[in-house]
Amino acid sequence: MTKIKFCGLFRPDDIEYANELKPDYVGFVFAKRSRRSVTPELAELLKGMLNRGIETVGVFVDEPLENVASLLNSGVIDIAQLHGSEDEDYIRFLQKLTGKPVIKAFVIKREDGFAALEEAIKSPADYILLDGGLGAGKAFDWELIKGVDRPFFLAGGLTPENVATALEQLSPYALDVSSGIETEGIKDRAKMQAFMAAARRS
Repeated sequence: MTKIKFCGLFRPDDIEYANELKPDYVGFVFAKRSRRSVTPELAELLKGMLNRGIETVGVFVDEPLENVASLLNSGVIDIAQLHGSEDEDYIRFLQKLTGKPVIKAFVIKREDGFAALEEAIKSPADYILLDGGLGAGKAFDWELIKGVDRPFFLAGGLTPENVATALEQLSPYALDVSSGIETEGIKDRAKMQAFMAAARRS
């Protein structure tokens, strides 16, 4: 069964909704430029409210490696998700320091001529995340990633309305949704319910 990640949680209410709906992962964004950004202290507080069995993913953009490792080793997050220019050495060293999984995000664009996809397939990360534009909340041409032969998180423009199509066309390891379950920038319980229901029906 395809796993579900609700990303960009930053309020106690968001955690309450997650505990009710039981996604496989929730994401805490540590990139300071994001409107969903959390501090390590807030992430620790929210993690303490989260039901066991739901894993926490920390989202980073070119964060100093030691900061990411600290959050992993302290248990505030279970997985690191990298959205910047982190190279293979960074990924391998983080894996070595922590023994925890790493997700590396890649932007897939037709004009790149599959260069980003080829890089993604070769990445030493435990999982790859394929998106149309990091944090843009827009779907990309899924035809570009048909046939990817390693587990991947699908992100970008996912909504309750297109979940079934995504699963039918791609069979991703996981669906990563943020803006598609929000209303005016805040997580919407009804949309989260609808997304989970659509995903589980498919």
